[in-house]
Amino acid sequence: MFFLTGEYSHQLDAKNRIRVPFKLKKELGDNYYFAKGTDGCIFIFPEEIAKEQFAKIEEVKMSDAEKRRGIRAFTKSFVLAEEDNQGRVVLPANLREFAKIKKDVVFCGVGNRAELWAKEVYDEYFADDDSNYNEYFDSLGI
Repeated sequence: MFFLTGEYSHQLDAKNRIRVPFKLKKELGDNYYFAKGTDGCIFIFPEEIAKEQFAKIEEVKMSDAEKRRGIRAFTKSFVLAEEDNQGRVVLPANLREFAKIKKDVVFCGVGNRAELWAKEVYDEYFADDDSNYNEYFDSLGI
């Protein structure tokens, strides 16, 4: 079971490299994947969770054109993170563009995955967050 939590601010360096925060990296393990996510973020999946996602896809009927398109959209963005000797990963251009990442980023843990956001997008998305906690807890049943 994975338990990715927390919020971490970082920056891309001049070569578009990023270092995953230690606490997240510890949970993600040695092999993890970047993929286009929802709401303008990049998902970061531990290998085990990535395999579970692909197993779900294998159960989809290939005769459904809309689902085929969704599968292609999801899977074509998956990239194995390849760290250099200093633990940095080059963030591919297509993912940077998708997430509108220029320099400042925020990592956040979301249970079985992490997310990577452009700081500006993250701040806008969560602008009213503090006033909504009661609603969030109710909707989550906690």
